[in-house]
Amino acid sequence: MSVILPEKVKEVEKVSRREGTLPEEIINIAVIEFLRLNDPETKAEIHENLSEKYLKDAEEFMKKGDYVQASEKAWGAASQMLKAEAARRGVELRSHSALHRFVITIARERGDEEIRRLWQSAGMLHQNFYENWLPKEMIVENIKDVRKLINKLKQ
Repeated sequence: MSVILPEKVKEVEKVSRREGTLPEEIINIAVIEFLRLNDPETKAEIHENLSEKYLKDAEEFMKKGDYVQASEKAWGAASQMLKAEAARRGVELRSHSALHRFVITIARERGDEEIRRLWQSAGMLHQNFYENWLPKEMIVENIKDVRKLINKLKQ
């Protein structure tokens, strides 16, 4: 499917950077609101689908040797799966701070401190997108942590 957008709508990338979210999420949210599909399960499904997409994207970037982009996509995958869990509860996470607080909530509710540690691996990947300071081996291992986090959040 090809979508033609007016120039003003292309400003979504600026909004994306300002909001700290990926453009696909902003577009999905706009479509959901326009179609009045604001129920928690639909929102959760969108976040889960984005999580899967970003994890696949991260793997593709790894194959190409683009570890900076792989880092950001893996972080996006982790954050989207967290947002899916929050959406099921009728909660919207719109900041890094809200994501971090929600991770603590989930870890405590489940009695699983590993969730918080795995999230920190995802956070390092997000920082690496801006700093490009992690060695390849650490990126590979942190992406494994992201996969593990996503699997835990799906349970």
